[in-house]
Amino acid sequence: MHAQAPPEKSGTTFATLSAQADAAREAGRLTDAASLYRRALAKRPDWGEGWWSLGTILYDDDSYAPAAAAFRRLLAIDAKNGTANLMLGLCEYQLNRDDSALSHIRRAKTLGVQADEQLVRVLHYHEAMLLLRKGRYDDAIEAAKPLVENGVASDELDAVLGASVLLMRPEDLPGPAAPEHQIVLRTGRAERNRLGQQWDAANAEYAALAQEFPAFPNIHYAFGRFLLALEHPEEAIQQFTREIENQPRHVRARMQIAAAYYRVDSPAGIPYAKEVGAIAPAYPFGHYLLGLLYLDTRSVPLAIQELEAAARMVPTEPQFQFSLGSAYARAGRPKDAARARAAFVRLGGTHPPGSGEGSEPPRLDLDQPE
Repeated sequence: MHAQAPPEKSGTTFATLSAQADAAREAGRLTDAASLYRRALAKRPDWGEGWWSLGTILYDDDSYAPAAAAFRRLLAIDAKNGTANLMLGLCEYQLNRDDSALSHIRRAKTLGVQADEQLVRVLHYHEAMLLLRKGRYDDAIEAAKPLVENGVASDELDAVLGASVLLMRPEDLPGPAAPEHQIVLRTGRAERNRLGQQWDAANAEYAALAQEFPAFPNIHYAFGRFLLALEHPEEAIQQFTREIENQPRHVRARMQIAAAYYRVDSPAGIPYAKEVGAIAPAYPFGHYLLGLLYLDTRSVPLAIQELEAAARMVPTEPQFQFSLGSAYARAGRPKDAARARAAFVRLGGTHPPGSGEGSEPPRLDLDQPE
């Protein structure tokens, strides 16, 4: 499909070539069609439909690099074509150009794509897979959520959801013949039931998995995460504790325990947050959570120390600034408090994190590098 087109006859017009290309495509002669589209596009490079047809033919032929080039040419003509953005993102996904692929797929989601149910499913699935590749597990679940809401039930979706809650990147997934593959799929089905608010089915599956495979990495973490969604923090903490017994340096389990205690018993959460700081000192949300726990226990100087550390690591995070402002105010530093609150507003903050016993837990970005 990449052979050089023969020299043009002087009398061959764009109209003739484009008509021949369309006819060849409709007849299923795709190699001929691709050659004819290239010849027609050489005469009229601004022919958007031609770039679309060429790109889709090449994509279906698994020729992802030239297909991506065709879709880029189309987007140079029609930048707001959501479906073309999606197709370019799918090409880049196959070429392992993940950042660019995610950018184009998200632009497609913003612009909208053709009213084709399968195409919309492809968009959400590949967005979730790209986030999974990046280790952004919670974000991958959110990206896959529309598929569950639309009634999709497949092994592919269950594999994405199972990998996400078990904190597994695609390259680490067991092959279909491995016994562990069924554990991932069952975990995915449990998470799919959670997302679909089938609470009893999800609870039964998660509990069974934790009992049958107690040493499987992150199985207790996944169950604990589910129990938090059920508003059962004490049972969730038990599961997170079991995960730490299996994996002594588990950062996320400690973060979840500390965040759960922040709602009801901040002093009990401090040791877990301190352990996060010892294991992952460069993890900003660990410092942030420890700062909140100190602030809630009136250890204001220690709170300021941790919150300042978080804000230095991520100066663009508005909630860090809001909490730092609260700490400065309690320390009797009104100018510093006003500066931090102004930064919160400047950075687009609109919903300050809660504080105090019984409040909602703060937003914790567990997908941040640890």
